[in-house]
Amino acid sequence: MDAIEHYRRLFRYDRWANREVLQALRTSAADADPAAATKQATGEPPPRTFKLLAHIVGAEWLWLARLSLPAEETGVWPELNFDQCERQIETLGQVWDGYVAGLDAERLEDSIEYTNSKGQPWRSRIEDVLTHVVMHSAYHRGQIAREMRAAGLHPAYTDFIQAVRTGAVGD
Repeated sequence: MDAIEHYRRLFRYDRWANREVLQALRTSAADADPAAATKQATGEPPPRTFKLLAHIVGAEWLWLARLSLPAEETGVWPELNFDQCERQIETLGQVWDGYVAGLDAERLEDSIEYTNSKGQPWRSRIEDVLTHVVMHSAYHRGQIAREMRAAGLHPAYTDFIQAVRTGAVGD
């Protein structure tokens, strides 16, 4: 497998995992553990879980803008509802698919210059940015899972190997 196909698979995984989390958040009321009623009386997911998912969306748009692609200006911590988040996840998946499809191995080694959220200038290789985007999202999905478990809810199973097993990332 070449590097471009590797990144295609990673971004298919990212979209799949974000969809899985969104679905778990949507259905969490039905899955609520009765013992958790005192922790989460409404049966709704903890507010922080949805903020984290919206942050995943916002951060991915930010990185696309840093890569000089047309990107939604949502901010790093956008206020999005379920439907907006769902649409953004689908749109992001399409944009990432198109971006990665237009790359070649040489381009992966190119660098971009950008300013981070603290105003500091940085330079990073495109392949490192792509890896970071997927890992950043996975990190926050883990936080979402922790928050859901603490509230007695059942988080999505979003391990990469699960995406492979279910055929979500292709061969």
